[in-house]
Amino acid sequence: MPRCWPRGFGSRSKKAAAASSESTKAGKAPDSGSSTASTSTSTAEAEAKTELEEKKKEEKVEDEKKDEKKAEDESKTESKEEPKEDKEGDESKDSDEKKDEDKPKVAVGSVSEPKNIYKGASDDDGNWTWVDKYPEDAEEAAENEETAKYAIVVRNQKSNDSRKKLEAHSIIVQSPWLRKALAEIMEDYPGVACELTRLEFEAPFKPFVHRWAEFTKYMEKPDLDEKTKEHLKILYDILSYEIGDNIKSFQDYVANGVVSFKDLWMIFQPGNVVVAAYLGPLSAFEMVETEYMSNNCGKFLQVRCDCVDYGGKEFGRYQEAINISEFIGTKSITGLKVYPLAFHEDKEKLMATLTKRGEIFEKLAGHNYKQYSGRAITWNREGQEVDCQITGRIIVDIDSFNRFSPWRVRYLNDWNATDLDKFSKYREQNNIQDEKFILPPYYQMLCRSRTRGYSLKFKKWLDFFVEQITEVCWNTSAFDRLVLPPDQKELILSFSESQLAGSSFDDVIQGKGKGIICLLSGPPGVGKTLTAEAVAENLKVPLHMLSTGDLGSDPWEVERELNSVLELVSRWNAILLLDECDVFLEARSTHEIERNKIVSIFLRTLEYYEGIMFMTTNRVDDIDLAFQSRIHVSIEYPDLTTAARKTIWTNFLEGSTIKSSLTKADIAELAELKLNGRQIKNVLKTAQLLAARKKSETLDRKYIETILVIEKKRPGAPQTDSMMHYM
Repeated sequence: MPRCWPRGFGSRSKKAAAASSESTKAGKAPDSGSSTASTSTSTAEAEAKTELEEKKKEEKVEDEKKDEKKAEDESKTESKEEPKEDKEGDESKDSDEKKDEDKPKVAVGSVSEPKNIYKGASDDDGNWTWVDKYPEDAEEAAENEETAKYAIVVRNQKSNDSRKKLEAHSIIVQSPWLRKALAEIMEDYPGVACELTRLEFEAPFKPFVHRWAEFTKYMEKPDLDEKTKEHLKILYDILSYEIGDNIKSFQDYVANGVVSFKDLWMIFQPGNVVVAAYLGPLSAFEMVETEYMSNNCGKFLQVRCDCVDYGGKEFGRYQEAINISEFIGTKSITGLKVYPLAFHEDKEKLMATLTKRGEIFEKLAGHNYKQYSGRAITWNREGQEVDCQITGRIIVDIDSFNRFSPWRVRYLNDWNATDLDKFSKYREQNNIQDEKFILPPYYQMLCRSRTRGYSLKFKKWLDFFVEQITEVCWNTSAFDRLVLPPDQKELILSFSESQLAGSSFDDVIQGKGKGIICLLSGPPGVGKTLTAEAVAENLKVPLHMLSTGDLGSDPWEVERELNSVLELVSRWNAILLLDECDVFLEARSTHEIERNKIVSIFLRTLEYYEGIMFMTTNRVDDIDLAFQSRIHVSIEYPDLTTAARKTIWTNFLEGSTIKSSLTKADIAELAELKLNGRQIKNVLKTAQLLAARKKSETLDRKYIETILVIEKKRPGAPQTDSMMHYM
C-alpha cells in the first residue's frame, strides 16, 4: 500500500538538502521517530542557519579583497618614495594632517587670546623669517621695574671715538622733577613733548645742543628745590661727557661767526628765524629741520623751513627746501645760502623791512589792480623758472592763477597749534574785534617775497615781486581829450557808470542779457580803441583787451578761452575790449562750417555776459545780423575833420616829454594834413626821438617836417607839398 507523505515534504529546498547531506556526512542520522511538525521546524531552522553562514563567508571574501587592494596600493606608494627618512617624514606629515583634519575647524580671528611668533635666525645673506619657536638665546629685558625707579636711564653702546670706550645711544628721562624743568627749557622746541612719562632723547642730543644756554641758565635759578638741583646736576654731567665737544664747537662758531660743514646743523635751531635770498630778495623763514643728504653732485645739508603764503582763499604755511653744498674747512655763517637771522649785521632794520613788505603782501590778498615795472618770473615747459621784464598794469589774483594758469599750484599747509595760540593772543592784546583774519607782525615778516597774477599787457600768468608792485597812476584827463561829439561821450559814460554800479535790469530769463555791449565802427586811427581805454581810465577799472590770436582757431578752444576770459573780467569788474571783432562776428555762410561754429559760440556766450564790452571794427557791414539785436549801443566814427586833427595835435604836444616850439599857426597848418590819430601819434613820437638824437631841448617843426618827408614816401601816405617849405 503506498505511503502518503505530508504536503511539502518532497519539495525541500536545495539548501535544506545540502544541510541534511552535511549532517549525514558528519555521522548524524536523522531522527526517524520524530513527528511531521518537528521535522518541518527543524528544517526551517537549518535553512536560516545555512543562509547566515553563507552571508558571513561572502563578507569575509569581500574583506580579503579589500585588504589585497590596500596592500597593492601601499606597495605602489612605497615604490614611488625615495629615501626611508623622507618616507617616515611623509608618514608623520600624513599623521599630522590627519590629526588636523580630525580637529574641529575654527572661524578666522575667533580665538580670544594672542598668538606670539618670533624672529628667526638670519642666513648668510641676511634673510630671515618669522617662526613659532621661542628663541633660546633671548635675554631678560634691561628696562624693568628695577630701572624704572632711576631718574635717568642711559643706553650705552661701543664708541667709534678713540677717546671713549662707550658712548650713549640715547637717554630716558624718568624724573618728574626733570620733566618739569625741561618743559621750561625746551619750550616751543619742535618734537619735544615733556608731558610724557618717559622722555627719550637720542644722540647727538640736538635739543640740548641748541638749548644749552637755556639749560645752564635754568640750573642757576635760586628758587630750585634740592631734588630738582640734584637731578639737573646728574643730567648735566651725562651731557657734558656725551656732547661736551659739540657744545664747545657750537660756542666757538657763534663767537667767531664761522662754521664747518659737519657741524652745520648746530647753528640751525628748529623754530628760529633764518634768512635767505631764495627765489628772490632776502626773505625770512621759520626753521623746521635739517638733514644731511647726497646726490650725483655730492653731499649737502638740506634746510627745511616755512614761509607764510596766500593760497587764494586763506593764508597758511608753505615749506621750502634750501640746500647748502658741502665745503672744506670753515665758512662764514653770513656767507651761507641760508643762515640764522641772529647772525645778520643789522637784524633789527632787516626785520622792519621784511615786516613792511609783509604788510603789502597781506593787503594783496584777493584780487587787486596794480602797476608793475621790473623783473617777473615765468616758467618753461620743464617747469623751470625764467626771468622776464614786465611793465604796465597787472592783476594780482592768486585764486585765479590757481584756476586758470597752466603753471603749478602751491598747496599750503595749515597753521599749527602754536600759530593759532599766537593769533588769539595778538587779537586779545590789541583788542581786535573784526572777524577778518589778521597776520601778527612776526608772520608778516615771514611772508613770501613774491605773489602771483596776470599781466594785462603781455597776457601772461606770472610771479611778481611784491616790492616792485605800485599803485596805478590814472590818466583822468584821457576821456576829456577824447575827440567825440559831447552827446556820444555822455551816452558812453552813462551806460558804463550805471553798469559798474550794478544795473537791476534783467531779461525774462534770469541772468540773461544783463551786460552792456557797445559797437564802435569806423576807419583806422579815429579813436575806437582809445574810447574804451579812456572809459576804463575815467572809471578806474581794468581794461582787458582781447584779439583774435588770444582765443585760438578751433571752436572748442575758442569756447573754452572765451568762457575763461569772461569769467575773469566779471571777477575783476573790468571792461572787455574785443578788438577787430569782425573776424569772429562775420556773417555766417553755408560753406564755412567751422567759422559758423565760432560765430554761434560768440552769439550764445555774449547773451549771458554781465559786464561791459566794447567791440571795434572797420567792417561793420560784414558782421552777422544776429549780433545787431545783441548790441546795446552802436557808434560810428567818421573820418577826422580838420578841427579834430587840430585837437589831436594839441593833445599830443601837451603830453610830450620835450617842450614844443610849435605855434598855433604851425598846428593849424599841420592839421590840414589828412592823417589819422595813430599816424599823428607816430609822427610826433619819431620826431621826439630825432630831437633827442640832435640834443635839442625843444621839439621844433623842422623835426616834424623831416618825419613827414619820410612818411610821404610810404604807400598810401598823404601827398601834400605845401608844408615842405623847409626842404
